[in-house]
Amino acid sequence: MTRAEMIAHLLVAGEVAREAAAHGHHPFGAVLVGPDNRILMRQGNIDTLRHAETELSRRAAAAYPADFLWTCTLVSTGEPCAMCTGTLYWANIGRLVYGFEETKLLAETGDHAGNPTLNLPARTILASGQKPIEVIGPVAEVEDELLAPHRSFWQR
Repeated sequence: MTRAEMIAHLLVAGEVAREAAAHGHHPFGAVLVGPDNRILMRQGNIDTLRHAETELSRRAAAAYPADFLWTCTLVSTGEPCAMCTGTLYWANIGRLVYGFEETKLLAETGDHAGNPTLNLPARTILASGQKPIEVIGPVAEVEDELLAPHRSFWQR
């Protein structure tokens, strides 16, 4: 996947996040990209427990064989939390691309009760496993655009 393709998929994940926010959900979005660079699934955040990346990984694991998922990429607006990163790992998705780091989100949300962030980077979690999952992110070119929905959402 080229950098331009990553950015294009991140922008689609951003659209998914804005759709989630329009329905009252936290503004996070994720897409599953197959080895042919086509988007196979989209998922927005549902609530504090049903995150976009977790739900997408679970759906993907139910729909596709593990060997196929190893060739896929989960593209997420933000760096997945510990729960989402673990679910991606167990689903056997071979690559993660994210737009902005958890620390940037924390700077936007502060101590908001609806988003008690965990300062545990996805790379740290994945490095403790036995699978060489590739991690790419943050992607500076779209970071500000992907954070934009959070600036108004968490002020509610």
